[in-house]
Amino acid sequence: MITIEDLFGPPTRTGASISPDGTRIAFLAPWRNRLNVWVEDLEPGSEPRRVTADATRSVQNWFWADDPRWLLYEQDTGGDENWHLFRVDLDDPDTPAVDLTPFPGTRVMGVEPAPGRPGKLTVLHNARTPAEIDLYELDIATGESTLLAQSSGPGRTWIAGHDGALFAHGTNDRGDIEISRRDPETGELRPVLVLDGADHPMGTSPMQLTPDGTGMWLGSNRGRDLTRLVRVDLATGEETEVDAHPTLELDAARRVVAQTASPLLRDRATGELLGARYLGERQVVHALDPAFADVLANLEKLSDGDLATVSSDLGGQRWVVSFTHDRDPGATWFYDHSTGDARLLFRPYPHLDPAATAPMTPVTIPARDGLALPAYLTLPVGVEPAGLPMVLLVHGGPWYRDAWGFQPTVQLLAARGYAVLQVNFRGSVGYGKAHMQAAVGEFAGAMHDDLIDAVDWAVARGYADPDRVAIMGGSYGGYAALVGATFTPDRFAAAVDLVGVSDLANFMRTLPPFARPAMASNWYAYVGDPDDPDQAADMLARSPISRLDDVRAPLMIAQGANDVRVVRAESDNVVEYLRERGVDVEYLVFDDEGHGFVNPENQIAFHHAVEQFLARHLGART
Repeated sequence: MITIEDLFGPPTRTGASISPDGTRIAFLAPWRNRLNVWVEDLEPGSEPRRVTADATRSVQNWFWADDPRWLLYEQDTGGDENWHLFRVDLDDPDTPAVDLTPFPGTRVMGVEPAPGRPGKLTVLHNARTPAEIDLYELDIATGESTLLAQSSGPGRTWIAGHDGALFAHGTNDRGDIEISRRDPETGELRPVLVLDGADHPMGTSPMQLTPDGTGMWLGSNRGRDLTRLVRVDLATGEETEVDAHPTLELDAARRVVAQTASPLLRDRATGELLGARYLGERQVVHALDPAFADVLANLEKLSDGDLATVSSDLGGQRWVVSFTHDRDPGATWFYDHSTGDARLLFRPYPHLDPAATAPMTPVTIPARDGLALPAYLTLPVGVEPAGLPMVLLVHGGPWYRDAWGFQPTVQLLAARGYAVLQVNFRGSVGYGKAHMQAAVGEFAGAMHDDLIDAVDWAVARGYADPDRVAIMGGSYGGYAALVGATFTPDRFAAAVDLVGVSDLANFMRTLPPFARPAMASNWYAYVGDPDDPDQAADMLARSPISRLDDVRAPLMIAQGANDVRVVRAESDNVVEYLRERGVDVEYLVFDDEGHGFVNPENQIAFHHAVEQFLARHLGART
């Protein structure tokens, strides 16, 4: 029996990256039960030293500056997503971290090295006005900040190029993605490229300038179903295909960790392309540089998992990489290409025995209309896979996807005897735009039918006991759990909603101001306009808040008090109404969390509550 503390306590180490000079690694490790950044020399036998001191909230996103003296990280307050950028001086470890964006209520939206400007960063944030995102140049050593360009309007941001070139991108009035170049003399914006917003409901990834500044690498599905990698000429707007996979999309749907947000692998010194990631049942990496092909072949020999975080020194010889794996997560290796030497640096969870954890099996489930639903089935170890209690675990987004890899919640449930089914229902990304666009107008409709069809599939194959199935999820997955409890109240023995939407119109109206303009191609296109009376009525009909009288199964709701995406009222209103009806609803509110839980004690408390709740109502072991 794997304990909850084993699964949700902080890892011993995680998220390692090598310094530009190849002499040190930095990584996250616990201090006062919070993940902080530590630095260690790569020479065997060296001792790590902690370089950040956040005892309130775990650090999640950090990176090296081009000068290895400096390390930078982002932090918010209690999950409010007002990210600030902090600097650590590794040459002066006694100096506290410096907030480089010390503006109340400000959210840093992007940080990149300034092209051709060593020691400088370009930083996007909304200090001037909450709804608009301006571009600044920041001197790392001094902290001096210089405004480069004000926002050209809500929902629009900037990319800085070489020699002062600036490119605006964002959603236009039609909901399409528009990339424009600013004239350096007049300040006018001249369109370079327009992408159909219906094809890219969450924008496009990657969106990165080429090293020479004349082009931009984009993920594009113009004229085809699957997203491929193209180069756009910034003078003419012409698209040229760089790379594609015949059956898979670029892996733009998920962040492996904060340091690997892009599906592209790039040379640290030159910025040239090394490789591209594609994701199906498992990841496929295409080497786009002959020298990197040799490196990649050797890296992939280190593990039977999928390559996750990748970092190298400026010479491209010394590498630190980690691997995604369904039973042995985050194993991190050092590899020296000049010598061929490799050694395991650490396993984040050395106390977990991979043989005791449950494998994650890709399956395909047919929906009632014939649409193929890629899914993952995890079954308990050492238990006959017949007539099991089952948890249907629904991903968030919905413009996201489940993928192969270690997930603590899945392992907790499997260790307690549950089958776990994760379905990439219509609307999930990563399977082509037809699969995604099949969700238009289908909230609480065909999107929910897909989940019911998946349950029926598991029951028909004997895996699941039809009377002991729960539905659980976070964000959109929380909405799906509430839909399951209200629209199909007889199908689920219990439901668990984590920061889920209960009222679609209220959710859209209460999103942060900077997020609203980008909603034209996703929430407005797929669900409706809350300011249109007819569409608002349809949105209400698709909202669990309108069907609370139908709830019969036990319900558990968990909420972060500081959530700015799904505000607390989305949960409070449901709980208040159901308790007045005398319905069994368990409610957990975490005062120091936002949209999802970060701090270990909150993760542990939440999953202890889930464990007991499901055991009471599905009859599995604890």
